[in-house]
Amino acid sequence: MIPLSFSQRRLWFLNRFEGANASTYNLPIALRLTGALDREALAAALRDVVERHESLRTVFPEGEDGAPFQRILDTERAWAGLDAISAAEGEMDELITSFRQSGFDVTVDVPIRARLFSVSDTSHVLVVVLHHIAGDGWSMAPLARDVAVAYEARAEGRVPDWEPLPVQYADYAMWQLELLGEESDPDSVLSRQVAYWTQALAGLPEQLELPADRARPATATYSGDRVPFEIDAELHRALTELARESGTSMFMVLQAAFATLLSRLGAGTDIPIGSPVAGRTDEALDDLVGFFVNTLVLRTDLSGNPTFRELLAQVRMSVLTAHEHQDVPFEHLVEALNPARSLSRHPLFQVALAFQNNAQAELRLKGLTLSLMDFSTNTAKFDLSLGISEQFAEQGIPAGLTGAFEFATDLFDRSTVESFVVFLRRLLAGVVADPDVPVGSVDILSVGERRDVLSVWQGVESDVVVAPLPVLFER
Repeated sequence: MIPLSFSQRRLWFLNRFEGANASTYNLPIALRLTGALDREALAAALRDVVERHESLRTVFPEGEDGAPFQRILDTERAWAGLDAISAAEGEMDELITSFRQSGFDVTVDVPIRARLFSVSDTSHVLVVVLHHIAGDGWSMAPLARDVAVAYEARAEGRVPDWEPLPVQYADYAMWQLELLGEESDPDSVLSRQVAYWTQALAGLPEQLELPADRARPATATYSGDRVPFEIDAELHRALTELARESGTSMFMVLQAAFATLLSRLGAGTDIPIGSPVAGRTDEALDDLVGFFVNTLVLRTDLSGNPTFRELLAQVRMSVLTAHEHQDVPFEHLVEALNPARSLSRHPLFQVALAFQNNAQAELRLKGLTLSLMDFSTNTAKFDLSLGISEQFAEQGIPAGLTGAFEFATDLFDRSTVESFVVFLRRLLAGVVADPDVPVGSVDILSVGERRDVLSVWQGVESDVVVAPLPVLFER
């Protein structure tokens, strides 16, 4: 039997725990297709992609010993075809929401489904929903590319002639187990990396205290919302220059700023932030659809009120060292460190930062105009997540940052999170103006707001700019 990868094990458990009706780990994408669509070619292309990527036709039943395993189905059993229905434009939002929020039972359901909503002969909406156990944000690019190649081939009456994949996800799962070795072996990769994280995360705060609007419920509902925003090109250029002169990356600058913001909002000086990494440490994995992403816990120490430049040096070292120890899966790390567990919060960290710099999924179908339909998933896996993507003009000139705060509605009102955007902008402007200012002295409140921040959330004037959001966060 083929075992699950470490990441898949956690999602399998959560699927069993939350129930098959939960949509927390659904990855939906909705595309409006305008033009002369070849429905048969599209249906055949989706079938081709399911056949190409074993991860899309894998179920995860429970063995006799109680442990899950991967069962790879043949294409005929796995793919029932493209579900197509007629729909009026006015009911589209409701139909899409219902389809994308329908859960998966990963023990019996293949982790992908698709439906085509047809408004007219030249107007359609394609909705594809992937369960996270079979894919991640990076997967969307090869998935989109393969669908486009297969559609063009099928529309021309031929079979797609792509190069065979060098490996499949099941190969990766077996390789991961072999690479990491046994934790009982002190010389194994797993043992050495767990030892690093045990030391790095010793004494970690059990729970990050944030300025929430409500008490934390006994059990998190994972209900969420998001506040999109933009950072202008001028500030983006200044942040890029700060990263260059300090020998850091844009991600490091943003992590230092986010940790500073959280501390200034009352979260203390020991700030753990979860951050996803692609987990594709071998180029043979780049074109696979599968769940490779791992999560690192990046700890930032703001005690002693360092300058922002000093904080950047600390963050640079911690990020580089963390990436050197990125092979130990987060799921195993939780088991090894065994923090106090609670149904009300995420273990080891409750706040996350995602910097979007992987290839974006661009689906191009011959003879059709495509547009991505933006919608909120209305879920939040963490108390607060910050996702940011860089935008560039010609010749790589910084053209602004696009991002969003995703937040748990169990804890926060939207107006509160909108104020976070205001404070973040002010903080970023302050640190680029003077990187040698102590982080506790960066001015993020206007004269009229210099009171206890908890008492003025509703009075903060928001200048949030609503903007489209790219693929945001690897959950």
